[in-house]
Parts: sequence; C-alpha cells; structure tokens
Amino acid sequence: MVSTVVVNGRSALRFERRLPHDPEQVWAVVSTAERLGRWYPFPVAAFEPRVGGRLAFEYEGGVIEATLTDFDPKRRVFAFDEHDLQGSERQFDDHVRVEVRAGESGGSVVVLTHVPTDTGNAEGVAAGWRQCLDRLAAEMG
Repeated sequence: MVSTVVVNGRSALRFERRLPHDPEQVWAVVSTAERLGRWYPFPVAAFEPRVGGRLAFEYEGGVIEATLTDFDPKRRVFAFDEHDLQGSERQFDDHVRVEVRAGESGGSVVVLTHVPTDTGNAEGVAAGWRQCLDRLAAEMG
C-alpha cells in the first residue's frame, strides 16, 4: 500500500508492506549493511549504525553519501538523509525512514517513508520502492 503524506512540510511517499515474519527477523534484514544492500536500490559501501553515522551507497562508479538521523533497534526504526551525489548544496536532502512494526494479527509491517528532493517523478519513485519491497520480502524467504 502506498499513500502520499506530508513530513515537515514536504510531500512524501509512504509504503506499508505486511510480512509473515517476526519483527526482529525483518529488522535484521533492514538494519544490517549486508542484508540492506540486497533489497535497497544500491549496494551498501559503508554503514555506521548510530545516529550521526555514515551510510554510503555505490552508484554508477561513485558513492551516494548519507547520514543516519535515527537508529533505534528497540523501536526498530532507522532513518537517513541522502545527500546530493555531486556534493553540491541543495535546499533539502532526500530523507528515508524505515520502521518495522508488529502486525496486528502476527507477522510484521514495514513502513517506508521517502521524502524526495524532486517530487516530479513520484510514479517512477513509487514503482522503484515497490520493487525494493518485493526484494525485501524475497530476502525474508
């Protein structure tokens, strides 16, 4: 399920994906470098799992840098600001937040929220995230 929401005055895409797996099992897949790189759009080059930590993704021979803004295993939440690839100053960074909740009738619910810098291609971005969430479900087995 995808919806459009507003986060800090900015338009965002919010996805919910239900999985039959225990929330702790899903958290391990979304919050570790090796497994994150299997379902996220880009391979993980660096991951420091703490608020303020560095997260880097390999992209077309370069690196996309990001900074973790939230990382809380107890709440099963992790979020980061993804910086401009060329390192140029932008008014806003892309912001991605992943939360793993216990499902009401068992299993878990992954809530992924993406606040993009450019909202002009929301359909394409949504299609990409659906593919990522499909890969996440496949990674769970």
